[in-house]
Amino acid sequence: MPAQSVPAPDAAMERPFMPGEAHPLDRPTAGAITGQFKRNTQAPDYLEGLNEEQRDAVLTIDGPLLVLAGAGTGKTRVLTTRIAHIINTNRAWPSQILSVTFTNKAAREMKERIEKLVPRLDGMPWMGTFHSIGARILRANAGLVDLTSSFTILDTDDQIRLIKQLLDAADIDEKRWPAKLFASMMDGWKNKGLLPKDVSPADSGSYANGHGSKLYAAYQARLKALNAADFGDLLLECIRLFKEHPDVLAEYHRKFKYMLVDEYQDSNVAQYLWLRLLAQGKPASEANICVVGDDDQSIYGWRGAEVDNILRFEKDFPGAKVIKLERNYRSTSNILKAASNIIAFNENRLGKTLQTDVGETGELVSVTQVWDSEEEARTVGEQIEQYQRAGEPLNSIAILVRASFQMREFEERFITLGLNYRVIGGPRFYERKEIRDAIAYLRLVAQPADDLALDRIINVPKRGIGDSTVQILHSAARAANVPLLSAIRMLVETEELKPKQRTTLLNLVSQFDDWAFHAQTMKPFELVERILEESGYTDMLSADKSVESEGRKENLKELSRAMGDFDTLGGFLEHISLVMDRDNTDAADAVTIMTLHGSKGLEFNTVFLPGWEEGTFPSQRSMDESGRAGLEEERRLAYVGITRGRKRVRISAAQNRRIHGLWQSAMPSRFLDELPADAVEVTDTGSSYGGYGYGGGASSRFNKADPFESVYETPGWQRARAQQATRKSGGGGPMTIEGDLVARSVDLGNDRSAFASGERVFHLKFGNGTVTNIEGNKLTIDFEKAGQKKVIESFVKKA
Repeated sequence: MPAQSVPAPDAAMERPFMPGEAHPLDRPTAGAITGQFKRNTQAPDYLEGLNEEQRDAVLTIDGPLLVLAGAGTGKTRVLTTRIAHIINTNRAWPSQILSVTFTNKAAREMKERIEKLVPRLDGMPWMGTFHSIGARILRANAGLVDLTSSFTILDTDDQIRLIKQLLDAADIDEKRWPAKLFASMMDGWKNKGLLPKDVSPADSGSYANGHGSKLYAAYQARLKALNAADFGDLLLECIRLFKEHPDVLAEYHRKFKYMLVDEYQDSNVAQYLWLRLLAQGKPASEANICVVGDDDQSIYGWRGAEVDNILRFEKDFPGAKVIKLERNYRSTSNILKAASNIIAFNENRLGKTLQTDVGETGELVSVTQVWDSEEEARTVGEQIEQYQRAGEPLNSIAILVRASFQMREFEERFITLGLNYRVIGGPRFYERKEIRDAIAYLRLVAQPADDLALDRIINVPKRGIGDSTVQILHSAARAANVPLLSAIRMLVETEELKPKQRTTLLNLVSQFDDWAFHAQTMKPFELVERILEESGYTDMLSADKSVESEGRKENLKELSRAMGDFDTLGGFLEHISLVMDRDNTDAADAVTIMTLHGSKGLEFNTVFLPGWEEGTFPSQRSMDESGRAGLEEERRLAYVGITRGRKRVRISAAQNRRIHGLWQSAMPSRFLDELPADAVEVTDTGSSYGGYGYGGGASSRFNKADPFESVYETPGWQRARAQQATRKSGGGGPMTIEGDLVARSVDLGNDRSAFASGERVFHLKFGNGTVTNIEGNKLTIDFEKAGQKKVIESFVKKA
């Protein structure tokens, strides 16, 4: 995560509060003394336009309150109006109100609305994310948690660097126990409110043979020495502060007379504990805490969110009033009926039924089953073009996918159609790092002179090839006027580089020789899978236990699927060049492509929901890892996706998917069976859904030119290929470097050397010496101090 931006410490809160001392921010301001906060009769009537449930939520000020706000029911308006009502009725000063949001954007939006609702507002409530408010409290009481008020908040890079130092000090192999893995584990512990002493032996034992909790303790101690905290500490240290210093907690109890929390269904354990401690200023049944959320939209369990927090609110705060906001101001009745019917299949929910206030039944939810993902993208593209011709802005259309790998088919289709699009939440498919890396390997196989491709992957995954080594390679290539890969072939035969570096580079060259040989007969998708496996790229991603790593592996699988449509590597690379050459990211009017997770809180006139197949949606991995809880979260994700649509929702599923070059039948998602028949229209495209039979035809395929130039048909290449074939069959020796050089058809030059045998020369690394033998551009030199070495003549000067 990037370095966090948090509010500057309040000068009035730079020290801990003493028991019984008046909080400086609670003292009336001059404006308050003169009655500035009294209700202004000329103020706008902020209750006007609220429906009955919204008005009830605003006016219910005393005691615990749970507002169950369904999608599109105006929860932000309720929150801001409630705050304005508390201030306008003199129930509290702004500084005595704590309002917690999940994003800084939401906090800014609420502040702007409050300023319009409260005339001559003097000061603002404590408003921000859990972590920004936690940072503010910590800076005011830093000395009590062994920090100073100017402590640094580490970003992810700094965390990883610190963890690596600790692993090195503990003599733990970072390759076997990656620092990123431990950072992820530690983040999980902090999200659960666990200090090092609280980590169970089982959890501790899952890292570095039982060293997890010790490393965690060492990490925390090192943070204190650095006067630093990480993102998780902003709440964890607050919890420790409140527990170890009840007098400080009591002051915050007195300070915050009203507490409001948005998106409560997305809170994790640490946030729950933090909030519960702050709410204990009164008996639970009298606490002035209002939480707003929707248990049906809890979709972030994979990052620690606990839907149980909102489900047990009434147990945590006995006598809590529950108000359900069920009047939707966004979608048509058919869309809401479809969403409500699906979510009703979840067992762990508080229950509510959305009703529309739009005033129209609207179009039926469309369900289409297509032959494959290519036909799915083609169908969606044609429908979008129809809407565009009818005057629908592209900005009001969205494609919401379960996983990012699904985006590729749509991107390629839209490029073919000339249809503007934007990808939200990440780069376009072929611009993603892992895809660019894989393509760089393929480019170098097809074209050995592609120095840019080699530069990108020479140390990806890490091979111990440092910047200084790369500089030597580039110098040799420039001096000999040859490609970088050819310079490597020269340097592995000489002694400019250390033996370990030469061995590493020789292995890399040998791998590319092997891949180039197999590229003659292998399908492109088979080749990329082989390259990713043998290069160590797949192992690198497997060692990275982050959520992002799983997505990267899925994207690489999708790349392999995309290559299944091509018979030659050259044809695929030509296609990629055309795809990546198109740049319309700045288009004012464009279709939005994003994941379902990223769409929460947004709305569009038209929403396409592709890939509703078992294993894709619901995600097989989610169900495997979390069982029924995982399935219910997937169903909540379906609910979120459907309720993004204002006018129309179009769902599609493919009957077949190409996986590793083989066609596999895909089962329709169970969520399709949970849609209400009277709100759904099944499009007749030969689908099996709703009683239709399978149909459709074979999708189009590309025929591209051969990827290899005539250099691969030279005698040298044929000889090298024959050598390898002999070796595979059990005879002959290893492929020769000479054979490789000819095979690559790189002219290294056989001109007469500028040096003569017996000539005195100087080498920057080895010093003075005498030339004893000349082989093309390679010199054997007896150095006065380094002994006999073979070097490239471009590194030598006449003495």
